[in-house]
Amino acid sequence: MKKFPIGIQVYSVRDAAAADFDGTLAKIREFGYDGVEFAGLYGKTAAEVRALCEKHSLVPISAHVPFVDMLKDPAGVLAQYAEIGCKYVAVPYLSPEYRPGTPNFEFVVEFIGIIAKAAKKQGIQLLYHNHDFEFMKIGGKYALDILYDTVPEDLLKTELDTCWVNVGGEDPAKYLLKYSGRAPVVHLKDFFGQKSENMYELIGIETPAPKRPDGFEFRPVGYGLQNFPSIIDASEKAGAEWLIVEQDKPSMGLTALESAKKSVEYLRSLGL
Repeated sequence: MKKFPIGIQVYSVRDAAAADFDGTLAKIREFGYDGVEFAGLYGKTAAEVRALCEKHSLVPISAHVPFVDMLKDPAGVLAQYAEIGCKYVAVPYLSPEYRPGTPNFEFVVEFIGIIAKAAKKQGIQLLYHNHDFEFMKIGGKYALDILYDTVPEDLLKTELDTCWVNVGGEDPAKYLLKYSGRAPVVHLKDFFGQKSENMYELIGIETPAPKRPDGFEFRPVGYGLQNFPSIIDASEKAGAEWLIVEQDKPSMGLTALESAKKSVEYLRSLGL
């Protein structure tokens, strides 16, 4: 098994990062992570973030940047991530009015291509990070596949979130292999329970649902339903460069930092 570098999406420990960004990065490195992916900069400038990554010997791999922010000013928004040193930027999420099945989705696909070209000019590779709603079929094809078929591979690569691929009804390992050569960054996320209509309260974005999904929760990597040896093997075959841990909400009575530690310990136990 390839010894992958392992990163963490800082959103997983966002409360700790908001309270003490420097200290949280120190903890991330202490736990054994090699790099970080951002979702916001916690009031820091790009120069400050770059300096803190250097201080803690963490690679600033990538960043999740809201689609609507890049829609308004692609070059200006992306410039700060180029300054940090991020090799990748991902479109992380589409709010309901932009999702497949709406009149806006065709525009979204077109504009992602425009954002990708702006990213290239900054030396950044654009990625798309999926949830499960992209596994809606349009004309017999998944919306996610339509996106990747429409925007050229050199402009847009995948950041497959293995939890949401599973919840969307596909085998994460097989789906990774489908995008071999186009999957430089893979999100490792574990879960327990079944899909529900009211899941997005758990990722901290949408309004809390009146009733939480029965039994559904995010778990530290290796403590849920995912087959990670298979996923990691597929990641290697697909040519992945980074594995990134993400856990949107802690569970099992653990804090977010405790969850992050458990995830990387599990992955290191596999020989990574």
